[in-house]
Amino acid sequence: MLFFLYLIFSSLLALALIIFIVTFGAPMFTGAPFAVSSRYKINKMLPFILAAVAGRKGLTAADLGSGDGRIVIALAQNGFIAYGLEINPFLVWFSRLKIKLAGLRGKAFIKRANFWQEDFSKYDVVVLFGVFYIMERLEKKLLAELNPGAIVVCNHFYFPAWQPVKQEGDIYIYRKD
Repeated sequence: MLFFLYLIFSSLLALALIIFIVTFGAPMFTGAPFAVSSRYKINKMLPFILAAVAGRKGLTAADLGSGDGRIVIALAQNGFIAYGLEINPFLVWFSRLKIKLAGLRGKAFIKRANFWQEDFSKYDVVVLFGVFYIMERLEKKLLAELNPGAIVVCNHFYFPAWQPVKQEGDIYIYRKD
């Protein structure tokens, strides 16, 4: 009897480990690991974003690796049609719940997506908290796909060749010309 309990326990533990690796470990190899942008950092980024697009209406924004959806929610609350691109199914579910509770249906959306497969030509603003090993490749993709006038906001990590139009501490603002 004890052997069967051990077998069941070890099987559940192995299943939990597999689920953890798939939902939290795998994204590290396709993009970046989940890292939370603090409320302070979001409140610091928003004025730069709003100033960069002042006077423009009906703008769409994307948060790459949107995590728990806090940047998507902040963008939607400030007039954007905001999309979060998140690969982790648990974080997609959690973000969608937060959007519903915030009353932002129709203004904020979370897509379970790998941002490497996304076409960025439909976004006016892109926000990201990337990691150093994706920035060169992502810079090339965004420069190739974004429309002129699009804004990219990088939290902490910067692009190697693209020169920011503004920098405040470790927030970098880029404009596609």
